[in-house]
Amino acid sequence: MVTQVEQVAASDWRRTLGGYVALTKPRIIELLLVTTVPTMVVAQQGWPSIGLVVATLVGGTLAAGGANALNMVIDRDIDKLMERTKNRPLVTGVMTPRAAAIFAIGLEVVAFAELWWLVNLLSAVLAVSATLFYVFVYTIWLKRRSSQNIVIGGAAGAVPVLVGWSAVTNSLSWAPILLFAAIFIWTPPHFWALAVRYRDDYAAADVPMLPVVASMERTTLEMLIYTLVLAAVTMLVGPVAHLGAIYAIVALLLNIGFIMMCVQLYMKARRGEAGGKEAMRVFHYSISYLTVLFVVMAADVLIRNLVNG
Repeated sequence: MVTQVEQVAASDWRRTLGGYVALTKPRIIELLLVTTVPTMVVAQQGWPSIGLVVATLVGGTLAAGGANALNMVIDRDIDKLMERTKNRPLVTGVMTPRAAAIFAIGLEVVAFAELWWLVNLLSAVLAVSATLFYVFVYTIWLKRRSSQNIVIGGAAGAVPVLVGWSAVTNSLSWAPILLFAAIFIWTPPHFWALAVRYRDDYAAADVPMLPVVASMERTTLEMLIYTLVLAAVTMLVGPVAHLGAIYAIVALLLNIGFIMMCVQLYMKARRGEAGGKEAMRVFHYSISYLTVLFVVMAADVLIRNLVNG
C-alpha cells in the first residue's frame, strides 16, 4: 500500500525531473537535430554509420541542452515577467539557479568529452563554442541591448550543421559554410514572426526585439529581405553540396512559399492589418520550411544513390 508521503515524494520527484528536462528546451533541440542528420548524409554522400549518427546526436543534444539551461539561469529575472515563459522551472522554483547552473555545466562537460571520444575533437570544439556564443554573445551581451540580438545570436543555432559535417569529414568546406549561412539567415524572419506575437511580453521585460522597437511595417520588410537572401543562399547550396534536381525543385517551391507569405505579411502591415495571428502563420511555415529543406537534402542524396545503384 503506497502511503500519502510516498505519493507526495514521487510527485515531487517527477516534477523535479520534468523541470530539468524543461531546462534544456527540448522543442528547440528537436529543430537543431533535424538539421544535423541530413547534413551528415550530404557530407557522406550516403548514409553514415549508425554509431556515428547516434554519437553526434547525443553530443549535440547535451551541448544544446546545456546552452539552453544556462540561458534560463541568466534570463530568470525577465522570464517571470513574460506570459510565454512564466512557467519555466526557475521561475516556479522547481530547482535553484545554482543547481540549474551545475546541471548545465555538467551537460557541456559530458557533451565535449563524448564528442571528442566518439566523434572527433573538431566537432566537440564546435559544439561547445556554440554554447559559449549563445550564452556570452547573445544572452548576456546582445539580448537586452540590441534590436539585432537575434540576427547575430542566431549563429549559435546554425553551428549544428558544422558539427554534423565535421563529424563525417573531420573538416569544413564551402558546403557546410553555406548550410550554416542558410540557418543564420533563416533565424531572424523565423524568430521575429514569433516576437510579433509576443511583442507585449518582450516590451514588459524591456527586451528590445525588433517588433518592440520598430514598426510592423519595418519589421515585416526586414523579414522579407532576409527571406529573399535566404532563397539565394539555399539555391546555391545545391550545386556546391552536389545535390540534384529533387533538392533544387523542392527548395525553389519552399522559397517561393516563404517569400509570398512574407510579402503578404508586409502588405498587411502597410495597411495596418497585420498582427500576431498573421505572424504566427509565417512562424509555423518557417519551421516546416527548414525541416522539409533539410529532409529533402538527405532524400536527394539517398534517392540518387539508389537510382545509380
